[in-house]
Amino acid sequence: MCDFPHLSMRRLYFFGLISFQHFGRLAQLERSSRDRYTFFPDDKTPAPRMNEPKRCGWANVQDSLYVEYHDREWGVPVHDDRTIFEFLVLEGAQAGLSWGTILRKRENFRRAFSEFDPVKVASFDGQTVRRLLQNPGIIRNGLKVNSAIQNAKAFLEVQREFGSFDSYIWAFVGGRPKVNRWKRLREIPAATPESEAMSKDLIRRGFRFVGPTICYAHMQATGMVNDHLVSCFRFGEIATL
Repeated sequence: MCDFPHLSMRRLYFFGLISFQHFGRLAQLERSSRDRYTFFPDDKTPAPRMNEPKRCGWANVQDSLYVEYHDREWGVPVHDDRTIFEFLVLEGAQAGLSWGTILRKRENFRRAFSEFDPVKVASFDGQTVRRLLQNPGIIRNGLKVNSAIQNAKAFLEVQREFGSFDSYIWAFVGGRPKVNRWKRLREIPAATPESEAMSKDLIRRGFRFVGPTICYAHMQATGMVNDHLVSCFRFGEIATL
């Protein structure tokens, strides 16, 4: 029943490999948030180049996509429903892979998933799925593609109930970003009580690929939490938004 016999049931749940309700049934894939980025040991974080600001250690200055994402997007509060849906799709697609892979395929995802319009994605049929699975520009995984479609349908249900997905999702942090003050990368958690609660409720509403760790990565990306290190130049900038 399980393809991961070397992991305890507790760890399978934590990584999102089994659901809250059904220990023993493979419900979703997930990864530790420390696989999301290329982390450097705190004492070996590359020093910024001359005239460059100090960044979080995972923002590899040799990768322009990582730097741009770190400097312009990561941790900025997002309240636009379509952008929130975009990150849900990308987070689910990234499960088990590096975030760099997703960044490099992001524009392909945008075209393939109708500019991340949840109404259009929810209407994808079997023929569309087959076409997506032949598209080398995205992650060609049937579970992930179908989960994006299912999540679009669930997303629309949440919008109908709450007026906007933004109103629903931000309630998990009381409507305001939670500002942390981490000094080292190893202090940053993989999941929190808020991401656990979010994951549990999203799963209840029919979402897939939304384990506690993926939910926390989503919270970080969309600015529900400010997890930039206090030494990072973006920490203070985002705290004032």
